[in-house]
Amino acid sequence: MLAFGNKIQYHMCCTPIDIRKGFDGLSGLVLNYLKKDPLTGDVFVFLNKNKTHIKMLCWDGDGFVIFFKRLECGTFDLLKNDMPSRELKRDELLMILEGIQMDNCKKKKRFLLTKNNG
Repeated sequence: MLAFGNKIQYHMCCTPIDIRKGFDGLSGLVLNYLKKDPLTGDVFVFLNKNKTHIKMLCWDGDGFVIFFKRLECGTFDLLKNDMPSRELKRDELLMILEGIQMDNCKKKKRFLLTKNNG
């Protein structure tokens, strides 16, 4: 079962990749291109050039897990950024997976408990 928690960090690679990469290839991209540690438990999101395939890599404590989805119609929304990766909120990742284009979306203000107000 795939669960997306609020405490997990999500990172989208902003450059399309060769989607044929497996565990070692994706973890190598995380380490060498994104300059992040693939063993943190964070989820790393990758899209192919046509934006029809998405892979997510995560370390679950004793091994890597890959989630892989191929669309039969349509494309995923690749978020542009000048950096190699962009941090995603859980909601943003879910919208990408559901096919919601985020350019026109606005999130309403919500209360967030922080050290300053709680």
